[in-house]
Order: sequence, then C-alpha cells, then structure tokens
Amino acid sequence: MGANSPISIYALGGLCEVGKNTYCFESDNSLIIVDAGVMFPEAGLPGVNYVIPDYTKLRNSRQKVKALFITHGHEDHIGAIPFLIQNLYIPVIYAPKLAAALIKNKLADNRIKEDIKIVEYDSDSVIKIDNDFTVSFVRVTHSIPDAFGIIIDTPQGRILHTGDFKIDLTPVGKEMEINKLSRLGDEGVDLLLSDSTNAEIEGYTPSEKSVIQAIRELFDETTGRLILSTFSSNISRIQQVAEVAVEYKRKIAIVGRSMENVVQIARAFGYIKIPDASIIPVEEINRYKPSELCILCTGSQGEPMAALSKMANGEHRSVTILQGDTVVLSSSAIPGNGVLIEKLVNLLVRRGADVITNSIYFSVHASGHPSKQELRLMLKLIRPKYFMPIHGEYRMLKIHGEIAESLGMKKENIFVMDNGDSLVLFNHQITEGPHYLAEAIYIDGHDINGVGRPVIKDRSILRDDGLVAIFVGLNSKTGQLIVPVAVETKGFIYQSREDIIILKKVAQRALEDVLKNKATFAEIKAAIRNAVSSYIERKTERSPMVIPVIMDQINVNTSK
Repeated sequence: MGANSPISIYALGGLCEVGKNTYCFESDNSLIIVDAGVMFPEAGLPGVNYVIPDYTKLRNSRQKVKALFITHGHEDHIGAIPFLIQNLYIPVIYAPKLAAALIKNKLADNRIKEDIKIVEYDSDSVIKIDNDFTVSFVRVTHSIPDAFGIIIDTPQGRILHTGDFKIDLTPVGKEMEINKLSRLGDEGVDLLLSDSTNAEIEGYTPSEKSVIQAIRELFDETTGRLILSTFSSNISRIQQVAEVAVEYKRKIAIVGRSMENVVQIARAFGYIKIPDASIIPVEEINRYKPSELCILCTGSQGEPMAALSKMANGEHRSVTILQGDTVVLSSSAIPGNGVLIEKLVNLLVRRGADVITNSIYFSVHASGHPSKQELRLMLKLIRPKYFMPIHGEYRMLKIHGEIAESLGMKKENIFVMDNGDSLVLFNHQITEGPHYLAEAIYIDGHDINGVGRPVIKDRSILRDDGLVAIFVGLNSKTGQLIVPVAVETKGFIYQSREDIIILKKVAQRALEDVLKNKATFAEIKAAIRNAVSSYIERKTERSPMVIPVIMDQINVNTSK
C-alpha cells in the first residue's frame, strides 16, 4: 500500500442491533475483520437458529482478506466463525487465549475439518498486516476473561475499537489497562469505535463483585434445589456461583451442552476453579437431597431449545422442576427476548418453582457493558477526533453520540451509522463513503446459505394467518374447467362449509374472467390469488397465504 491508500471502515453487523458484530477495515490491498458474531433469533423468526451477516461484500473482496481479529469469546463475537470460514478463506484468526479455545471447540462441534490457523495474542502482542495495518491490543474488563480492545494503526491514522467493556475497578479477573488507554489518548486517536449497549443507563455499571452478596443471600435462604441460569460464556458469574456452592457444600451439576463445553474449557485454563469432588453428572442429582444441590444451566433468555426451557416444559431427560425449587435468571433480557422470558417464568412458577430475576431490589446480575459515566470516561481518556458508536440498537447509538457531543465533540465528527454504511479515513480526516450490502441472513439448521427475508415472511404468514389452497383442473388446450374448483385450508379459521362454497365461487369467477382472453398459467394463478386474497382480507381482516394450484388435465402436469 502506501500513504495514498484510504482506509474504509464499515460494519456488516453490530449497528442498530445487539449481536452479529462484524467490523471491517479495508485498504486498497488489504482487509481485516474484527469479530464474527451471531445474533439469536427473536420470537418473530420461526424456524431460525441464528442470524448472521450477509458476507457478499467480503466474498467480493476475498483476495484482500488477510486476518480475522477476535475481541473476546462471547457468541455475538465468535458465533458466526463457522459460517464465515465456509463462505471465504480466512488466512489466520487472531484471538485471546480463552476465545481461541472456544473457537477451536466450536469448529470441532460444526465438523469443520479445514486446517484453520488460530494464533493467540495478549496485551503485549503487535501484529503487522502487510504495510497496511499494525494491530495491537488493550485489556478491558467484561463479563468474560480475556477481553480486549483493538488498536489499528494505519498510514492514514489511528483507530481504536474498544470491544465490549465496562470500567470495573474491582473485577473478578485481571484489571483493565486504563493507563494504556490514557496513553493512547495522549498520543492521539483519529477514530474511536465504542460499545453503546448501556448508553441509556445513567451512572456506572455495578462491578461483577457486587453480585456476590446477592448470590450468598440466595444460598443462605434456599432450602431446596438452587437452579441458576446464566449465559454459558459468563465465566465470571459461573466462577462466583461455584465458589459459594463449594463453601455451602452443595454439589454442582452442569446442564446444557454449551455450558458444559465452556466450563470444561475454562477449568482447563484455570479461569474457573471447581474441585472435582464438587461436580457431579446431572444423571446423579437424584442421589442427593435438594439442599445439597446447585444446578447451573443455560436458557436465561427463554430460548426454546435451551436446558431451562426443556425443564420448564417437562421435556428434559434428567431434570424435572420440583415444588420448592428456586430458579434464578442471572442475566438481563436481550432486546426482543422479553416475551420468551415471561413465558419461561410462567411455566416455571406453574411447576412450583420460586423464580428470581434481576431487579433494582435484588441484583443477581451485573451487566458487562458501560453505562453513561463509563462512556464519558472512555471519551475523556481517548479524546478522539472522530467518533462512531457501535454495538447497540439505533437509540443506543444515538444517545452515545449525544454523550460525545455533550463533552464538546463537534456534531459533524460523530457518525451514527447503520450496517453497510462506511467511513473513509485519509490523512487523519474522515468522510462518509459508499453503502455496501449488509442484509441479515437467517440460518435454518447448519446450511451456510441460510434463508432470505421472503422465506421468513412466508413462515410468519403461515404461523399467523394460515394457508388457503385453490385447486383448479384445467384443459390447457381448450381453456375449459375439467373439474369444479376445490379449496383446502390449513390454520385458517374461515372454513365453514358455507365459507368454502363462497371461496370457490370467488375463485371460479376470477378464473372465468381471466380465461376470456388467452392467459398463461402465471396470469391465471395471479388472478385467482388476487381475487381470493382481496375477498378474505375484506371479510376477515386476515391475510392467509393463498396458493393457486393449476393442474393441466391434458399433459398430466402440476404447476405450483
């Protein structure tokens, strides 16, 4: 490259949403990616397992892609790696020690056998990518160990990506390198990209250690089984619960595949310390009194396939919710998951459990993200020339931008962006660049191609309004109707005998009208669909999927 190549900065995921974080930095010759995350589906995405970015832009620039850098090991930052590396060749993945282990486990789980080069970094590492990028790291505190911000030095200027962080002065793990951040501010940062998840919340995010007192109270007051659900990757929380469980002489059962994998890896690296004698297989829980058990499980977001939901529905093979159980949801609701969580809580209570969620009265969860005072402090430490809020829904990004403006930053130097929007850094100046394709791809099973928005729309219509099929037997040569029009409905309430007769008449009139002139099968289907859909919507205010099926009685073909 040289001093004449501008640097393009854009996100394929992570802006105007919480999840699928994927940030790209591109010169004329090189492209590096920071994070490759998934977003978990909301209730309105039937049949979807994960949501990932559309990687078309990266595939079109595949010859430039030099490396993927990972800030930390949460799913919204590493969960899409199996899909990304099946879409294009990634020469090397740079990740902190714990994240590297989680990525290797994820690739094995997905049966990806390609020889993926994974290189561990720490806060002293410096990685040079051609002559385009020099990448270094700053340790931050978060709800998982080994979390880092990423410093990207280019001939055009310096960029700092904070990663997920909170300024925790009494962390469970290692300290945040505040002195290093301050030094970066003194040296000069052209563009800051900073976590916006808690931008609506005034004050400071409580320290992870503030949760320990609530956990102790739970163990003091609970005489039955204690079932605690949190994110499987919230290693700091799991360690705190484990310490107290050992102290209170409760055996610990780990439930949920992702929880089992993460705990196994974290124990191997020393991030979670639980004596072997304190862990029991979940199949052995019936050998112990309720007061002797602590069950750690996944599912605090109400995910239908997670361990806690299976317990609540009576579908788990080893654990059934019992009268007298105390279930603790030690997490905050991810935006969009409120309905799922409420449903889960009601199911648990119906089965006799006492359910405790995080509240201002009883803090069983501390966020891993910065509140307003920490955002102000980060902006004061770094003093960037330009600012791009990241990692948050639109309102969070906008508030974060307003915080920067309140601290004296020029409004024209603050960029509240959407996925696909780009900035161009050249000679320490930022301008807005072109927009790139950055749609969401919905993963159904493990198909890397996913399904598009039209498929999701069709599924939603079928779920909400049902289906009406119109069968027409037609002689394609003469245009004559061979058999009467037939109607079948599924999941649609408008289906009495009289209603079906009327729908047949509506379809037949539309058919007769369109057959007055020579018409193709496509034109016949469109006429029937429009007539039946309009009639149903007018009479019922519902919009079921209407599928005309034309059967050619001469050629014995079926056209759908």
